[in-house]
Amino acid sequence: MKNILAISGSLRQGSSNHAILQYLSSIVPADIEYNIYNDLAQIPPFDPGLDTDNPPASVASLRKLLTEANGIIICTPEYAFGVPGQLKNMLDWMVSSSTLVDKPVAVITASLGGKNAYASLLLTLRALSAKIGPTLLIQFVRSKMDMDGDIKDKDTIENLRDVLNAFLNRLG
Repeated sequence: MKNILAISGSLRQGSSNHAILQYLSSIVPADIEYNIYNDLAQIPPFDPGLDTDNPPASVASLRKLLTEANGIIICTPEYAFGVPGQLKNMLDWMVSSSTLVDKPVAVITASLGGKNAYASLLLTLRALSAKIGPTLLIQFVRSKMDMDGDIKDKDTIENLRDVLNAFLNRLG
């Protein structure tokens, strides 16, 4: 059974990005294990002095989840024209562990604008030697959702289905 780990760059449970990951969970085939990582806030600030064979427990746990996953889906907003700090912090912890080297990673940026976070995240993932793709930039994401956080825009739904199908094809 294939295993996908989904990570939201937003710490807020009711965020648009979390809603997108929830939507993807509803359309993933039954033979795929799909888990949303909800402990991003537990990752401590990156400290190279603590990045040893025995890193903080939350970092070790995440590295194990990433290693066991066949693929990763990251869905993130843009904060202050960049990647949210906690997501970038998490990725910084992954540099020395090589957990993302050659790991398939789908990238979805869903925000008001999002172009800068999208470009920055792709750059960081390249530095980590992840296998990037497919990718999707969803601009003006709030206008594509209803008050309950459900996606109402047909093009966005189709684009998300296409991204998921392309990603599943990459996983084999």
